Amino acid sequence: MKVLIIGLGSIAKKHIAALLELDPLATIFALRSGLNSSKVENVIDIYNIEDLELDIIDFILVSNPTSQHFSTIQRLAKFKKTLFIEKPLFSEINVATTHLVAEIEKKNIITYVACNLRFLDALQQLERLLANERINEVNVYCGSYLPDWRPGIDFRRVYSANKQMGGGVHIDLIHELDYIYWLFGNPLETRSYFSNSSSLEISAFDYANYLWTYSDFSANIILNYYRKDIKRTIEVVAESGTYLVDLLENKIYLNKELIYESEQRIIDTYHRQMKFFIEKIFSRKEQFNSIGEANMILELCLGK
Repeated sequence: MKVLIIGLGSIAKKHIAALLELDPLATIFALRSGLNSSKVENVIDIYNIEDLELDIIDFILVSNPTSQHFSTIQRLAKFKKTLFIEKPLFSEINVATTHLVAEIEKKNIITYVACNLRFLDALQQLERLLANERINEVNVYCGSYLPDWRPGIDFRRVYSANKQMGGGVHIDLIHELDYIYWLFGNPLETRSYFSNSSSLEISAFDYANYLWTYSDFSANIILNYYRKDIKRTIEVVAESGTYLVDLLENKIYLNKELIYESEQRIIDTYHRQMKFFIEKIFSRKEQFNSIGEANMILELCLGK
């Protein structure tokens, strides 16, 4: 398998590791920004996409900064190659992005936008447990401390902290919105609130609160950058009892009693995601979180 990667940051390296576990003989090219770019093991650097014979490339992985996704995908559309796009799809939604999504779909380009939490054991088990449940209420919470995300780096300088770079907790943690959409579908009505008034003193939103209304229940989703004791949970109040999923521990409790646990951790979902992508999306051309679906979730994320 031959893959081109655009954007070689920490997330891209996770995808590379997953790909090489599945195919140790994979050939991986990376489009680099300059000759001084640091070398990465098992990656062949290129500096101009025209220098690569794209006919040999099986798929292209887009993992550069979100603010560059639009121009990158627009440039790649003419090659009609399968695209694996790191979340979120874009940093904003406008007429140009809407037209690009329509163009990609019209050309029948196979696309997948990363949503690795859908591959977490506990969430997949929760989906099965809720199949015949009457749901009354859903509460999602994801809070962590942005300064701890990248040790040794000034958090105020990174994309996440800067509004002008397309950052913000609502964008960074779109995974929570994605898995709620995956579990329960498109809400009938939405409300959202964003702020950046915490002690972090950053320009991007460091708090987001969503209320999604469904026919029989509502889902409340809280995201933040300033919680030092990290917490990532979903609570489902159902007719038979209350399910609590700890995503970090990959455990499910029903009425405070442990009913399911897995040794898998979130980092392990990258391998399962890549396996699914290669076997189902790339090989069989199945639709799963394509650019159109991801764009709808982004609309929900941005409060459009």
